[in-house]
Amino acid sequence: MIVYVDVDNTLIRTIGEQQHPISEVVNHLRQLNADGVQLFCWSAGGADYAKKCAQVAGVEDLFAAFLPKPRVMIDDQFVTDWPFCVTVHPEWCRGKKWEDYLSTDLDTGILNR
Repeated sequence: MIVYVDVDNTLIRTIGEQQHPISEVVNHLRQLNADGVQLFCWSAGGADYAKKCAQVAGVEDLFAAFLPKPRVMIDDQFVTDWPFCVTVHPEWCRGKKWEDYLSTDLDTGILNR
């Protein structure tokens, strides 16, 4: 199983000049890693920025790679039509495990809170 994780306002929150890890997400990523999920970190700010933020959050070692977030995707399917593709808001991570994603409403692609 593969999960892509955004940086800004998902993994870290920037207040003024300081970046702060979002603890519920950090804990959730540790749980997903323990569940055997392969994690990728991406950001619209680029791969280097994603890696720097993962270092700030203390979770760099959990990720298989750091990527820029795509601006254009060329695919025969729209993202909303991808089977088993789920969007999870960072506020919904607390206490979740990988198997919780299997109970997702596949019609909407949104995790049942």
